[in-house]
Amino acid sequence: MSIQLGQIAPDFEADSTQGRIRFHEWLGSSWGLFFSHPKDFTPVCTTELGEVARLRPEWDKRGVKTIGLSVDPVDSHQGWEKDIESTQGQKLDYPMIADTDQKVSTLYDMIHPEADPTVTVRSVFVIDPNKKVRLILTYPPSTGRNFAEVIRAIDSLQLTDTQSVATPVNWNQGEEVIISPKLSDEDAHARFPQGFRTLKPYLRYVDLNQSA
Repeated sequence: MSIQLGQIAPDFEADSTQGRIRFHEWLGSSWGLFFSHPKDFTPVCTTELGEVARLRPEWDKRGVKTIGLSVDPVDSHQGWEKDIESTQGQKLDYPMIADTDQKVSTLYDMIHPEADPTVTVRSVFVIDPNKKVRLILTYPPSTGRNFAEVIRAIDSLQLTDTQSVATPVNWNQGEEVIISPKLSDEDAHARFPQGFRTLKPYLRYVDLNQSA
């Protein structure tokens, strides 16, 4: 059964480069970025793992823990980490799960029938502090993941969890947002005293950075 948005992320226990991990316990009350790699010593993933490490200040700012997975064993991961540090200039500061029996990748539907059955696809899961899956992405082998987009999506999720708003196309943190259609104009004026602009009754923009 495939993972669905809004469901509780399956818990598991597995070995990693930072020891044995119980996933839910490891997440604690943090957001989580869980991403898989087909196998160790692959070129595109080498660049991705380095980038996730480079973005540590951004993950920390948002309360996000990062964790990777591939079907290779821990000693292979550790050898790969040395290559990543030497080529990307970043030391990996997050665990890499060793899913040698493919239990975790099967649990998260990372093994696709049309792909090599011995490797995972390049999946991304964003998980909230309630352990719910909030974002799922799957990339082809030849296309590097855009972690700036993952950060943008996390910014949107964290904002819209606390405000009655949604984020429009190409939105970035600090830009105008859309008021939820569930709010009447009266409720919107009460909630957003700084005012808002109406393009259509269902399309109202508000600047959350603007003072009342």
